Amino acid sequence: MEFVKPEEIIDDLPLEKNMIAADFGCGSGGWVVPLSKRLKEGVIYAIDILEEPLSALRGKMKRNNIANIKVVNENIEKGTHIQDGKVDLVLMTNFLFQVENKEKVVSEARRILRKEGLLLTVEWEPESPIAPKVEKLSPGKTKNLIEDAGFKLEEEFQAGMHHYGFLHRK
Repeated sequence: MEFVKPEEIIDDLPLEKNMIAADFGCGSGGWVVPLSKRLKEGVIYAIDILEEPLSALRGKMKRNNIANIKVVNENIEKGTHIQDGKVDLVLMTNFLFQVENKEKVVSEARRILRKEGLLLTVEWEPESPIAPKVEKLSPGKTKNLIEDAGFKLEEEFQAGMHHYGFLHRK
């Protein structure tokens, strides 16, 4: 098993081409670009607090002629502009370990998800030798955090050698 491959994880998700998604902490688009190919008739909100990776994402979108991604510069810990129950899928990949108010972020995901919407979480394995040298969340802590917010576990999986993942349903 190797490094996490967003395309493979996205291919395993129960998606329809017209879904609406949000990627919390999207960075330069490692997940939203492959997701845009699956959600050809949908919309993906690519949200990040940092302008530099969003600028890189805009460049990728232009080079690859991608029109279904909406790039948004927002602090998710303070909430998003997305209306209640609008989104079918929220991605939080290598994100939770970086935020201070984890409960607020999970609560924001719940707020914008429609009934039965999906939350995909992928995080660093705490013992990974290549993970950032900051405190990481154990799989148990991540699962508890999400389930305490009212989500139900659909699937737990290994996301490459250095990551674990969960798929929860609202």
